[in-house]
Formats: sequence, C-alpha cells, structure tokens
Amino acid sequence: MPGFIIMAAVVWIAALGIWWAVSRAFRHADADKIKSRLTSGGRTRPDKAEAKQPTLIRSENLATGRIVLGLLTRYRLTDRLREMLEQAGLQWNLARLIHGCLAMFLAVFAVAWMALPGELRSFAVFPAGAAAFLPIAYVARRRTRRLRKFEEQFPESLEFVARSMRAGHAFTVSLEMIHREFQEPLAGEYRRTFEEHNLGLPLEMALLKLAKRVPLLDVHFFVSAVLLQKRTGGNLAEILDKLAYVIRERFKLRGKIRAISAHGRMTGGALTSIPIVVGAMLFWVNPDYVRFFFTDSTGQIMMGAAIVLQMIGYAVIRKIVSIEV
Repeated sequence: MPGFIIMAAVVWIAALGIWWAVSRAFRHADADKIKSRLTSGGRTRPDKAEAKQPTLIRSENLATGRIVLGLLTRYRLTDRLREMLEQAGLQWNLARLIHGCLAMFLAVFAVAWMALPGELRSFAVFPAGAAAFLPIAYVARRRTRRLRKFEEQFPESLEFVARSMRAGHAFTVSLEMIHREFQEPLAGEYRRTFEEHNLGLPLEMALLKLAKRVPLLDVHFFVSAVLLQKRTGGNLAEILDKLAYVIRERFKLRGKIRAISAHGRMTGGALTSIPIVVGAMLFWVNPDYVRFFFTDSTGQIMMGAAIVLQMIGYAVIRKIVSIEV
C-alpha cells in the first residue's frame, strides 16, 4: 500500500513536470512566432491557430484542470474559490490550488504511513486530510491580511477624495489620483474601479463591483453614500469626511474590545492546545498507553467524543470573545 501511494505521487509529479515543460515550450514557440512577425513586417501568413485573437479575461486552463473544475462546478465552489484568490491578490488558477492540495495530501500521507506503526497506519489519512487544506488556509490568510491592510488605508483615502473634490477635481479624477498616492492593495482596487469606468462601465456598476471585490462594511457604506449622493444630491466631500471619522472611531472601539477580550482568546487557545500537546507527549514517551485510543473500539469512541467536545468548547469561546463593531 505505501509503495502504491509513493508510486502514484511520483507519477503525478512527473506528469506535472512534463506538462510544465511542454507548455513552456509552446509558449516559447508562440513568442518566437510573434517576434518573427514583428521583424518581418507582418508578411507571414498566419495559420488557423495563430488567427485566434487573445482574450482579455484570464480563463482557467481546461487542458490541465478539466476534472478539477468539473468537480468544483458540480459542488458550486468555483465562484467562491475564484473570489478568494482574487481577494487574496494571488495570480493563481483553481487547478493550481487544487493540485497543491492533492500534493500536500499525498506527501503527508506517505510520510505518516511510513512513520506510524503497522496497526496505526490506517489513521494516516487524518493528518493527510488536515494537510490538504493548508493551501486553502494560506489563501484565506493572505485574503485576511490584504483586507485588513485595505481597511487600515481606507479612511485616509476617503479624506484624500474629499480634499481633492474641495480643490475642484471631479470624483472620478480623485479615484484616478488615489492609485498614484497610495500603496497596494488600496491603490490597485481604486485603479481597477477607475479603469472599468473609463472603459465604459457606469460608475454605479464599477462601485458595486468594488464593494463585491472588497467585502468590508466600510466599503459598502462608501458605495452607498456615493450612489445616494448621485441620486439625491448633497455635499459629497462632507459626507466622506464624516464617514472617515466614523471609521476611525470604530477602529478605536475595536482596539479597546480586543484588549478587553484578549484574556478570553488566550484562554481558548490554551485550553485547546493543552490536550493536543499532552497527547503528543504521551504518544512519544509511552506509546503503549496511548495505543488504546487507536486500537480499541471503546478508546476510539472516547477519542472521537473528546475531539468533538474540544471543538465545541473552542467554538463557544470564540463566539463569546468575538464582538463585531
């Protein structure tokens, strides 16, 4: 069984390497053809493959991710994962993400199978299953950090737009100026909004797409304020100044709440990690004592109940200490 797993992992990695080499060769061939056209003045006759115009929208590679995309579409996860990758600022496609999950699963399963004793090798699927979610956890972490950084820059950008409008600039011109004065990720999102509007998309639709790409409550307030001002009129600069003030006050209140609830969060982390650390130490010091929880049916029921109760307790503590502002 472990030999089969290792052989499958080697074959899968070799197939990915061959695909990467072939695709790179094709890309170099296409680049050489374009270069030859430019140097020859465009006198060469393009064939049917060259006659196809490139698309502006990046699509998934159906040659390598057909099965993966089919499964994701069947379970309605395609849009959600694409949205996560876009909000994380990663230029990955879905096939690459799922291939990374499969690679982590196979690698950890092979290591756990060889490291565990014979009667416990059937449990190697549990650490492998946990490791399979590491790429998705990395994407979620990048997404959280990017949205948090955007939220920190957002009040200052609102004040910048208000000052620009008081100086006589239009609202769309203020959006264009933001990406030259601020850093990523705020600059990139505003630049994309301005370019979408500049290419013909109505301002309302461009702002709604901004609110969808950046799912923050403050951004929704900003979009709603701008759209309401366009329909009813009013002083938009003053509205943006007040909105920036409200956001900064929410930041102060959130910081106070995090300081007050820090003890509860530390307690939840400690109570969750202590059983795991103690179990790992017992398995290392006296494996025969812990083997009961894996080999005996009663021990398996006890361990499963303990894991479920531990997860419920951690979820309850997180629910108590997480206060939305």
